[in-house]
Amino acid sequence: MHLLFLAIAPATIIILYIYFKDKFEKEPIGFLFKNFLLGATASVLLTVILGGFASNFIPLLDNTSVLQQFLKAFVVVALVEEFSKYVIVRYYAQRNKEYNESFDGIVYAVMVSMGFATLENVLYVFQHGVSTGIIRAFTAVPAHATFAILMGYFMGRAKFSKNRIVLNLTGLFFATLFHGAYDFFLFINFIPGISIGAFVSLAIGIILSRKAIKKHQNSSVFKV
Repeated sequence: MHLLFLAIAPATIIILYIYFKDKFEKEPIGFLFKNFLLGATASVLLTVILGGFASNFIPLLDNTSVLQQFLKAFVVVALVEEFSKYVIVRYYAQRNKEYNESFDGIVYAVMVSMGFATLENVLYVFQHGVSTGIIRAFTAVPAHATFAILMGYFMGRAKFSKNRIVLNLTGLFFATLFHGAYDFFLFINFIPGISIGAFVSLAIGIILSRKAIKKHQNSSVFKV
């Protein structure tokens, strides 16, 4: 039971943080939960399917090849995972009447991402134990949230813009960019000290995410 708590606690804290950052017009709990469940099921299933295809097209033959690790990080992992989350936000959340202000893009992107991250975290923690759960609580799970906020910032703007396609895809691009950079520096850990790049990219992503949250809060149509 303590392993399960450790696995789900980080995502729960992040969800509550974003929920209370949505100051002016809270989203329905039921619809938020549906997005979370879709993140934990549909996006994970889509990731498995697309990841299998991507691995066949870009086989990893040399673990010490920087180029191959780059392709693995940005395409096989980052693009596949972020696209799988993007699809749920774009074709389920964004079409709903509850998605009625720019901040909602962040809220629903985070809900989908935390569904994905929770299932992933449960699998990792039950397989590798408490130490892995503690490390991931401060790295992988916040990273997923950061990528989601960056995606959601642009997808929030998209619904209320004439440039919907461009803004939606911009969100996918930045989520993939930061996710890929984070993974890439971890994947090339055969280069001494290079892993620090992952935490630098995550720190930059967190700074930008905080600015994105504040910007959408300030521009809320429900702000009195």
